[in-house]
Amino acid sequence: MYEATKSHFTNLPTATILGVRIVLENHHPLGLIMVHTCVVAGCRNRRIPGTSLSFYRFPRDPDRKQRWIAAVNREGWLPNDGSRLCSTHFISGTQPTLSIKQSINEQYDHDVAQSASSSSTSDNGEESEPVSSDSKDRGGKPGKRSAAEPDNYEDVLKILKKENRALQESVDKMSLSETSFRNDPEKVRFYTGLPNYFVFETVMWLLAPHMNGTKNMVKLSKFQQLLLTLMRLRLDLKNQDLAYRFGVKVGTVTRTVLRMVNVMSTTLVPTAVFWPSRAELRKNLPAALHSTYPDCAVIIDCFRVTLEKPGSEVNLLSQISKETVHHYFNNTLKYMIGMAPQGVVTFVSRGSPGSVSDKSLAEGCGFLGKLLPGDVVLADKDLDIGESVAAHGALLKITGSDGGEGSEGSEGVSLTDISPERLSVRRHVERVVSMVKLRYSMLTGPVEVPFTAAERSSNIFTFDKIVQVACALNNLCISAAPLE
Repeated sequence: MYEATKSHFTNLPTATILGVRIVLENHHPLGLIMVHTCVVAGCRNRRIPGTSLSFYRFPRDPDRKQRWIAAVNREGWLPNDGSRLCSTHFISGTQPTLSIKQSINEQYDHDVAQSASSSSTSDNGEESEPVSSDSKDRGGKPGKRSAAEPDNYEDVLKILKKENRALQESVDKMSLSETSFRNDPEKVRFYTGLPNYFVFETVMWLLAPHMNGTKNMVKLSKFQQLLLTLMRLRLDLKNQDLAYRFGVKVGTVTRTVLRMVNVMSTTLVPTAVFWPSRAELRKNLPAALHSTYPDCAVIIDCFRVTLEKPGSEVNLLSQISKETVHHYFNNTLKYMIGMAPQGVVTFVSRGSPGSVSDKSLAEGCGFLGKLLPGDVVLADKDLDIGESVAAHGALLKITGSDGGEGSEGSEGVSLTDISPERLSVRRHVERVVSMVKLRYSMLTGPVEVPFTAAERSSNIFTFDKIVQVACALNNLCISAAPLE
């Protein structure tokens, strides 16, 4: 039997059959050796016996195959079964010699190296992907490129893992996940108004037993439901905005807020908003009031909230009660809140039409019944309830500059003429009065229609509950002034 050598093969005659260059074997009349030429334009590398190059079949996966075709960059060209790409165009510690895109090389480099060392040729000479051109290399001996690649892959892998970790950390910081809030108190304060994640977690623990999931809430975890609601109250974000942020429909946002407000109204408000005893008030009196108003029991304020105008008065009249229509036509709701001297909310009235007088609101909301003889009531402005307060044995003091009869500012003097003690009191009252509205922007209005409807069972307006919940959440934060 004639044994061929390299010199014999290099001198064999060649022919072209169906576009494939072949070498004719003289020792076997039917023997044909396939000669693959690299398909990259300008590359003259061929798969012939003795070459150290590897030639790679185009992937069968359509997406991968298309990326390889794009990398070859030959207009109008498509590969066939005999098309091959030589190893010189893949990353091996140096830049490619031709314009093969680096992104494709990086993506498939590992697959190429792993397959090059383990692939074998079948009886009919068909290669697996990728293939080596030398039958001896296919027997298990890795080629030059394969031997040099592992170290490079380790370095690339380390870099990619580092980049992946950095990207993941960046995504976590920008996301609204539990992890991103747990170690970021400033993020908790900005989005929820609460001082830190521990307080948020405490509220979550209190509400969780009452937050059994419904079909409408399956897309939101309990953490997300509470966070979404607090963001609505804190930042007054529109429902469409929250829908985009949490990846849900607008209707889901509305139902979530309404449901969570109901849960917090029945669970959180009773435990956080209550009128303290006189002994507790004296014990926790801020330093600013020690010498001026030691008998101060409460600081009060009345504020109005603008309502969003309904789109159709006809539809409105057919859907809501007469009392609600009266609220809408006045276009405002009015509330009275009472705060302990250190800033904790101790009383919240129900909403009344904005045209109601301060006196009527105070006499009808139950506030006066909380007062004891000798109590001092402070207000930043004249609320016209001095007589009603006096009827219960208490005294109303106005600390603001626009105070009327009987007020601390009724003498018309400038701030420079006020004693440091009284100036301190004035500033403290102003800070306490504005604290809740500044912390929860939804209380400044305008209030959207879904949150102004009244429940049929209790006849309580949803926004009344929202005001109460905002006050309860305020009480979980640090007080407005030091006690000493």
